[in-house]
Amino acid sequence: MLRDLFTNVKKQQAIMPNAKSKSDVPEGIMTKCPACKHVEPTKELGKLLKVCPKCDFHFKMTAHERIDSLIDEGTFVSMDDHLGTENPLEFPAYMSKVKKDAEKTGLNEAVLTGTGKIDGNEVAIAVMDAHFRMGSMGSVVGEKITRAVEKATELGIPMLIFSASGGARMQEGVLSLMQMAKTSVALNRHSEKGLLYISIMTYPTTGGVSASFASVGDINLAEPKALIGFAGRRVIEQTVREKLPEDFQTAEFLLAHGQLDAVVHRVDMQDMLSRIIRLHTKGEAVQ
Repeated sequence: MLRDLFTNVKKQQAIMPNAKSKSDVPEGIMTKCPACKHVEPTKELGKLLKVCPKCDFHFKMTAHERIDSLIDEGTFVSMDDHLGTENPLEFPAYMSKVKKDAEKTGLNEAVLTGTGKIDGNEVAIAVMDAHFRMGSMGSVVGEKITRAVEKATELGIPMLIFSASGGARMQEGVLSLMQMAKTSVALNRHSEKGLLYISIMTYPTTGGVSASFASVGDINLAEPKALIGFAGRRVIEQTVREKLPEDFQTAEFLLAHGQLDAVVHRVDMQDMLSRIIRLHTKGEAVQ
């Protein structure tokens, strides 16, 4: 009798349906907002420029998505896609990680550079991609940005840089730190020619990038709630032994303290850039 009882239990267990997973939605079909937890179809979110329709949270964009949202269709010509990363300090697995990120993003490094048009106005542009080694700046990133700035200077056109970076890339040591000076010198030469440089800071803009080319624009803009700063919040609090404001190192905090010219919603970014460029290059009055 006991044997029959256990046999029946096993039969019941065998026909029980599998327990449902935490999510019945295939990965990649839906995207959850980390701020308000709203769930939106990923394709629809893309149509909204990856801005949450409920709370306005700005998701990270890839470099290609950023270019598509700003540059006139068919006008973008990329530069220096042939440059390759080296491993000067021979960090273990560094090159395999770079290769993996290259396959994932379709980029040769953490920045996409080139020329194109915004509302018919020619510009040079560099767009950093935080999906590639956290957007960290190594020798190739610095070289690509420098070459883009030099191209803008040569052509006499505005330079735009969208920053999204964790800072200098530690795996390249002092070579990564040298890029801070190199990019800044190129931008200074651009400025000496009376040419426009617009810096746009997105989430995150930190470390050596925030302390170099990201902060020296003729016009400094940022997306809402962008994290902008040099050292991390915890490091600063431990150093100064004070509790920092909740909105410290946000775009809004920097705007309130005079370190930004404007905080611009992603939906309005193309129009804002177009107006600034027209005003500077053509002297057109803008509303």
